[in-house]
Amino acid sequence: MSNILLIEDEQAIRNVLKSILMDENPKWNVDEAENGAVGLEKIKEKEYDLIISDIKMPLKDGMEVLSEAMQYNPELTMVMITGHGDVDLAVDAIKKGAYDFISKPPDLNKLLTTVRNALDRKSLLSSNKELKKENKALKKKVAKKYEMIGEAPAILEVKQIIDKVAATDARVLILGPNGTGKELVAHHLHEKSERNNKPLVEVNCAAIPAELIESELFGHVKGSFTGAVKDKQGKFELANNGTIFLDEIGDMSLSAQAKVLRALQEGKVSPVGSEKEIDVNVRVIAATNKDLRKEISEGRFREDLYHRLAVIIINVPGLNDRKDDIPALVEYFVSVATNPKDFDESAYESLKEIDWTGNIRELRNVVERLLILGENPITRKDVEQFVKK
Repeated sequence: MSNILLIEDEQAIRNVLKSILMDENPKWNVDEAENGAVGLEKIKEKEYDLIISDIKMPLKDGMEVLSEAMQYNPELTMVMITGHGDVDLAVDAIKKGAYDFISKPPDLNKLLTTVRNALDRKSLLSSNKELKKENKALKKKVAKKYEMIGEAPAILEVKQIIDKVAATDARVLILGPNGTGKELVAHHLHEKSERNNKPLVEVNCAAIPAELIESELFGHVKGSFTGAVKDKQGKFELANNGTIFLDEIGDMSLSAQAKVLRALQEGKVSPVGSEKEIDVNVRVIAATNKDLRKEISEGRFREDLYHRLAVIIINVPGLNDRKDDIPALVEYFVSVATNPKDFDESAYESLKEIDWTGNIRELRNVVERLLILGENPITRKDVEQFVKK
């Protein structure tokens, strides 16, 4: 149900307008005000989807009502009623925030069309407001998901490098064992950059078969190979003006490496099966758990590509190098769990004694296991019983 307020000093015109509106839609709730002063009081007492106000009235004219109402609530939707010859005044009202104006005597079609459009606008504004709230909540949720936990010197150094590098377009190579949180570093670099309103496109180079990696990265045209039934955009093109994260780049084939090198050098990519060149403007962040220097010496990784990528190198420490962060990491994993429990000090000390070859990923799995199988609070006994090393 939409709430509409009619502010008009002439009783006869109010009656006609109200009758027209009620006949059009009985679900519209139409209130009346005989002058601007009464109208403003009603605006402050009740939330209206639409206010229709005459311009020339005693006590407070429509322009004063418009000005004060907009100060009270800038999102109000107001339609002004103007007499013949007052069009300039109505235009001035629109400049000051009114949605539209209707001339006296009102044309029925014009009146109803304006009212419907004004109510649709109000509905869109409300939906947009809700979407912004949801978007804000989602961003907070995503930010929490990619939160970088810990105060150990090794992780503080990573955070400092991120703060220095993020605002630039410098390419970054993230090194570290599996499960250390290299993806988190990539997300922080993107979110703190000027490109954060554009996409961050992630590519797991190890998960894509060698024969398909070029198609995934650069796209393909229909008929370029068996199974290419339609044109497809590549990840580089999808990441245009944003960031592409090439995870596990040490597993990429040499032929794909050559094309990535060209994309970095020239800012152009060519879809598989096409001679067409597509301009791309992307920031490249890469990550690997491999020793790329060794891969280069053994002919499995291009040295020129390495130097292109390694403008900035960030070494992410393993969990064994930051065991003092284990309590904070456990508290975080517990906070996002559906079945939270407490950990006592003996449990933390026991967890610190473990050799974490799987790093933070392994710790997260262990916490999940303890939350399911352990008592509350979780103690050293639970850790020793359910964590086998």
